[in-house]
Amino acid sequence: MRPAAAALALAALAAAGPAAAQTATTGTPQALFTRLIETDKQSAADVRDGLRARKVFVDADVTFADLTGDGRQDAVVSVESGGAAGTIAIYVFSTDGGSKLRAVYRNQRLYRALTTVEGASVLLRTPRYAAGDELCCPPTYVERTLTWSAKAKRMVRRSTDTVPAG
Repeated sequence: MRPAAAALALAALAAAGPAAAQTATTGTPQALFTRLIETDKQSAADVRDGLRARKVFVDADVTFADLTGDGRQDAVVSVESGGAAGTIAIYVFSTDGGSKLRAVYRNQRLYRALTTVEGASVLLRTPRYAAGDELCCPPTYVERTLTWSAKAKRMVRRSTDTVPAG
């Protein structure tokens, strides 16, 4: 993340409450989201334990976008294996018009996942391998489109498609 974007993101997160404000003045978005995932009771135990043991890490490249339509930046956060498994978990954090930053989406059983933000949607792609495929080159991906549900107060899957690689 560029320094100016990081400063803006930290300022936006400071509005999320005292814990976020503390991180905004002394840490990074990466440190904030690591702490939030580690302390979230709904985080998978293997992800929490991996973060605490420093066997996995929150990617420093956090994506910020207004996914909920409340005028505030939400964050798409990836947990990385540091090895061939790549992205193993995805979280979306939001204040959802309130003051407390919380996870509004979790997918904690991933392998080599890729995410992109298009407007107010998150596209989550995971490889689909066939017997004999090289790790580098899956023939297809499963692509899930996630959008905000105001009624459910969380990100929900709107579609799932199989798309060719490349």
